[in-house]
Amino acid sequence: MWAALLLAVALQAGGQEILTEVRIQGNLATSDEEVQRMAGIEIGMPIEAGTVDDVAERLRATKHFQKVEVLKRFGSIADPSKIIIVIIVDEGPVRIEMTGDPDHPTRVVQSHRPRVLFLPILYAEDGYGLTFGARLAVPNVAGANSRLSFPLTLGGTKSAGIELDKNVEHGFINRLLVGGAASRRENPAFDQSDDRWQMLIRAEHNFKPTVRVGAIGAWQYVSFPGGVDTDSGAIAAGFHDSFPQIGAYITVDTRSDPLLARNAVYVRAGWDRLGLSAAATNRTGVDARAYIGLVGQPVLVLKVVRNDSDQPLPPFLKPLLGGATNLRGFPTGTKVGDTLIAGTAEVLVPLTSPLHIAKAGVSVFTDAGTAYDKGQRLSDQQVLQGFGLGVWLAAAFVHLEVSVAHGIGGGTRVHLGGAVNF
Repeated sequence: MWAALLLAVALQAGGQEILTEVRIQGNLATSDEEVQRMAGIEIGMPIEAGTVDDVAERLRATKHFQKVEVLKRFGSIADPSKIIIVIIVDEGPVRIEMTGDPDHPTRVVQSHRPRVLFLPILYAEDGYGLTFGARLAVPNVAGANSRLSFPLTLGGTKSAGIELDKNVEHGFINRLLVGGAASRRENPAFDQSDDRWQMLIRAEHNFKPTVRVGAIGAWQYVSFPGGVDTDSGAIAAGFHDSFPQIGAYITVDTRSDPLLARNAVYVRAGWDRLGLSAAATNRTGVDARAYIGLVGQPVLVLKVVRNDSDQPLPPFLKPLLGGATNLRGFPTGTKVGDTLIAGTAEVLVPLTSPLHIAKAGVSVFTDAGTAYDKGQRLSDQQVLQGFGLGVWLAAAFVHLEVSVAHGIGGGTRVHLGGAVNF
C-alpha cells in the first residue's frame, strides 16, 4: 500500500520519464542490438506520450516482423521516472544453417521461402466412387486469414483448380473466395463424362453465428456428349456451351456437431440464374433438416429436399434421385428430372459414450422421393420408397457409414459413404 501511494504521488509530481532499460523477446534470427536500432531508441532518451506507439510503428514499417508488440513498464517503485520498454516480435518461420565455424557451428536465419501446406483429400460418393487427392496451400498470401490453394483429385471426380480464400472478422464481407477449376466425372444416369471448366467468385456475410448469407457469380463451360438414361431409356442430347451464373443463398445452422447434432436445425435455401443459350433459367433449392433428441442418446432426424427450375434443364444439370444422398435402396440416377423432391426419417442410436472422441452407432431409416420434368405434375408421379439399417463411425476427422437398404420394387443395395476431413 505504501509503495503504491508513493508511486501515485511521484507520478502526480510530473517528473520526466527516462528510458533505463530495453527488453526484447521473440527474436531468434535478429540480434537485440539490431532490433533496438530498428526501433530508434537508446538508453537515456526521454519517454514521451507517443513514444510506445512510435516505436511499434517504426518496427512494423521495416516489414521485418510478422507481429510487433511494444509495452511500457516502470523500472522502479521508488523512482517512477525510470522506464523499461519491452519489445515482443514474431519473425515468422526461421531455419538453422551450418556456418562451418567450429566456434559457432550454427546460426538461426529467417526463412523467406513460402510455407506450403499439404492436406489430403479423401471421400466416397454413392454413384461416383472414391475420390482421392491433395490440396497444396500457401497461407497468408493476401494478409492474415488468407490462403492460396491448389486442389487436385483423381478417381470418381478428376479435378484441378486454384482458389484464393480470405476470411475477415469485421466488415460486411466475412469471407471471399475466388477461383477456377477444370473437372470431369461420369454422370451415373447417362453413363457419359461431364467435363466442366469454371471460374467462380463467392462472398459471404455472417449475421449471427448461426445465420450466413452469400452471393455467387460464376462462368462455366460444359462439354457433355449426351446419352441414354439407363433406367428410363430417355435420350439426352449433347451439350457444348458456356454460360454465366449468378445466385444467392441463406443458411441457418444451429448444430454444434454436424455429424451428431441434437435438438438443432439446418436449413439452406438458394436461388441461381443460369444464362443458358436455350433460355435463361432460374433454379431454386431447399435443404431442411431437424434433429430431435429422444429419450437417452437416440436422435430422430427429419430431412426434406426440393430442387426445382422454371425451365427445362440440360441433362447434365438435372437433379439425380437415388443413392445415399436422397433415396437408399436405389442406385444414383434412378430418376432424373427438372424437379426433385425427397424426404428422410432416420433414428440415429449412438452406442458409445458422448464423452468419447470416436463415436459409433447404428441407424434405422426410411426414404421416399421422386423426380420429374417440366410440364408434368407431382400427383401423377410414382413416389419411390426405401428402408433399411446402417452402421456409422464418427471420429475427429473421419466419418464412415455403411447401410443396407431395400428399395420397394428396386431390390436391396449396400451403400458405402464417408469422408476424411483434415
